[in-house]
Amino acid sequence: MEILSALFRSALFKSVLVKPVLDFALPARCPICGVTVEADNRFCLSCWNSLDFLTEPWCAACGKPFAFAQGNEARCLSCLQQPPDHDGVRAVVAYDENSSLLPIRLKYGGRLGFAELIAGQLGRFMSELGPESLIIPVPLHRWRLWSRGFNQSVLIGRALSKQSGIAMDTALLKRKNATPPLRSMSAKQRHNIVKNAFTLNGDAKIKIDGKTIILVDDVYTSGSTANACARILKTAGAGRVLVFCWARVLTDYSQS
Repeated sequence: MEILSALFRSALFKSVLVKPVLDFALPARCPICGVTVEADNRFCLSCWNSLDFLTEPWCAACGKPFAFAQGNEARCLSCLQQPPDHDGVRAVVAYDENSSLLPIRLKYGGRLGFAELIAGQLGRFMSELGPESLIIPVPLHRWRLWSRGFNQSVLIGRALSKQSGIAMDTALLKRKNATPPLRSMSAKQRHNIVKNAFTLNGDAKIKIDGKTIILVDDVYTSGSTANACARILKTAGAGRVLVFCWARVLTDYSQS
């Protein structure tokens, strides 16, 4: 009896008996279409092929892909006319009907495991980073955090930190203003709303000075939020600010 009791409590019992039951009751499913797949955080072949993965050549400033190689420091026309405050965007995929489902289901559907999936895909960009790097997620205002219960950027950043060994700090950058949802707004409206929405904690300059900051968000849209964060981080002495995100909107937003 004691042996059976010990076996019941053991990790072996859980892995041998309990896990197959759970896998049968709750099989792994594709994050996009929901069909059964072989393991958690995997896409089915059809949905994987439907994703527009972003690779070089791209604009050195905003990550918008080029049709052909133009040099490592080449910039698109928009960035030549109005350079961003950050130092580049590393987005896994282009934002579209399929790729948008991951951040939507993460934020509003409580599919928290998708944060690890996104971080796993972002891992391919980590090779360009040195030891003097720091992960900082784009913060939510406390009211939004209370209503949602979590910050999706923190979840992605935490998974990325665990995978890479690069430290994350969620206390340095704060959102001081409760901004309204930015969807359907023009780039100018977005800029005006978020330009003064962030602040730094008192000891931030000591921790940020000279470091490469990995600014983590779920989606890069017009760049207004990323630029607002990058400005204040660079004012505090950050050497570089790179934006890491799941998806990047490729269409240009209206400036009016």
